[in-house]
This record gives sequence, structure tokens and C-alpha cells, in this order.
Amino acid sequence: MPRPVSDRIMTMRLPLSKDNFATIISVYTPTMTNPDENKEAFYNQLASVLSGIPRTDKLLLIGDFNARIGRDNDMWPLVMGKHDVSG
Repeated sequence: MPRPVSDRIMTMRLPLSKDNFATIISVYTPTMTNPDENKEAFYNQLASVLSGIPRTDKLLLIGDFNARIGRDNDMWPLVMGKHDVSG
């Protein structure tokens, strides 16, 4: 079963075989417009969750990492395409 850690972090541990597990962590990172305190709290909470994952587990960290929204991709042309949510 998925386990909510907060409104931005959810985990799920799945058995792969007898003694092997995969842990999936899904995140929704605060946007750049959030106060620094919110972003710091999020990353501290994520670090705490990550430190609790057994080292033997396969780990998948997925989510919306919210770096920025918009068409200004001049600084990151190889990372962010020329498209945004408005087309």
C-alpha cells in the first residue's frame, strides 16, 4: 500500500522476490515561488525518508521536480524544451 509521508511525498515498498524489495518514492517539489522555508522543509523531509530506506532495496525516486514553468529556456536549452503548458 502507498504510504503518504506528507502532501508532497509518498512511498511504497514492493516485494520483488523472497528477500528483495523495491521502494518507490513519488514527490511533488515546491515551486521556485514557494518560500525558502517550505523548500528547505521539503528537502529535509525527503532526506529523512531516503535515509530510512534499506540499502538493499532497489530505489526509484520519481516525481515533479518543479524547477520552473515557462518558455525561457535560454539558460538550459539541453534540459528544458521550447514548450510549456500553454503549448
